[in-house]
Amino acid sequence: MRHGRLGIGALLGIGVMAAGSLAMAPIANAVTPETATISFDCGSFGSGTATLTATQDGTAATISVSTSAITSPIAISANSVKSTLTLTKNGSGTTTFTGNANPAIPAGGAVSTGPLNGTVAAGDSLEAKSLEVVVFGITANCTATSAQSPGPFVF
Repeated sequence: MRHGRLGIGALLGIGVMAAGSLAMAPIANAVTPETATISFDCGSFGSGTATLTATQDGTAATISVSTSAITSPIAISANSVKSTLTLTKNGSGTTTFTGNANPAIPAGGAVSTGPLNGTVAAGDSLEAKSLEVVVFGITANCTATSAQSPGPFVF
């Protein structure tokens, strides 16, 4: 009988320790900074600042872009902007984040796009280099004219 009580007590103790360990386990990987700004020149479409917001879940990452560099002359319905964000990867190579998700954009409104999807590895350092936005078959190519601030995204 005494052996049975110790077994139950030990199991309860292990259960409490396991529950404590689960409570401290991270839910998703963190990217820093979560938000950055950069300036873009989009040629005849304009120029301005963009805010980039990054998230990460394991090796999957997303970046959303909101920019005053491109404004829409007409209303654009949701999920009709195709975008490709090219980023410098670890100071030498490049990687792209792509997608066609966007909120509805009113005529004269700033273009927002994303989340744009990409893949990352632990320790990747990514800094925006260019943005291609396609709306109604018209392509706007934007080139970064400033460094990303406060710095590159580190995953």
